[in-house]
Amino acid sequence: MYELLKPWLFRQDPETIHERVMHGLAWLGQRGPSLELVRRFCSVQDERLGVTAFGLHFPNPIGLAAGFDKNAVAVRAWAALGFGHVEVGSLTALPQPGNPKPRLFRLPQDQALINRMGFNNQGAEAIAARLEQLQQTFGKAPVPLGINLGKSKVTPLEEAPKDYLKSLSVLWPYGDYFVINVSSPNTPGLRALQDKDRLEELLAALVGFTEHRKPLLLKIAPDLTWEQIDQILALVEQYRLSGLIATNTTTSRTGLTTPTLEDGGLSGKPLRERSLEVLRYLYTRLQGRLPIISVGGIFSAADVWERLASGAALVQVYTGLVYEGPLMVKKICRGLLERMEREGVCGLAQLRPR
Repeated sequence: MYELLKPWLFRQDPETIHERVMHGLAWLGQRGPSLELVRRFCSVQDERLGVTAFGLHFPNPIGLAAGFDKNAVAVRAWAALGFGHVEVGSLTALPQPGNPKPRLFRLPQDQALINRMGFNNQGAEAIAARLEQLQQTFGKAPVPLGINLGKSKVTPLEEAPKDYLKSLSVLWPYGDYFVINVSSPNTPGLRALQDKDRLEELLAALVGFTEHRKPLLLKIAPDLTWEQIDQILALVEQYRLSGLIATNTTTSRTGLTTPTLEDGGLSGKPLRERSLEVLRYLYTRLQGRLPIISVGGIFSAADVWERLASGAALVQVYTGLVYEGPLMVKKICRGLLERMEREGVCGLAQLRPR
């Protein structure tokens, strides 16, 4: 059905369609019987798919990456669609409209997207109120909920720790884990927070607040040099972060066949090789000491299997969902189970390099 609808959908403005889909999922999340029907049709329940990472249990390794549900409007619906975890945001301390439109572009020939959204969101306090209402009405989210935090655009870099701390403190009761996003290419100067001195100041402030009571992860860019990654890893271990997310979107246009002059972060299949390369480097350097969530160019069960076998504890998808549709997670989970049976694998942890 989705393949029949996709040509029509892809003729519409990408952001307009995205907003309509989010409205539909938000509506679905408020309807228990309809949500249960979706869950039965779209999700795969099997203990063999379960994963434990940074103290949390995930029913399967496939999560929704930050950027899709920026304002946490459809948390319950994502679980019904089969996701093993959901990451909302990026959220900022202050509400902000993001960059001027148009700011989201499909590249179907490459199965890719370019976005320069600019952390458009309703702000930490509004999202905290929404999550509070969801908890009071429906209880805790059915799968682990990650909250991805970014810097408000108007906040100077030297005040970034205070800005992140405000968001973290407001949203603290609602996230199962939190992510420090210093790697989006769409907020001017944000990636400078990956520099050693600025990152150390930021980590010191946030870890001082969390005191390791909940998992705190760092999301990094794919465009870093190995030397920069090594400096980040040293800080991540020094401040005892719970894990890494690799990677965000790229400013590189390597491997892209579609002619484009659009600025912004590139995601989808052109990012696949670099994301996998960064994952393997991180796992080699860390030797399994920290869980890694792998993101970038993941479309199929074979992609997920490769990431897990290369050292990822979990994966996340975004662009793949746009191209593959709402049954993507179901197809991946079934594909993983079939592969596990063929290869005599009892649990996904067996795939990690030894």
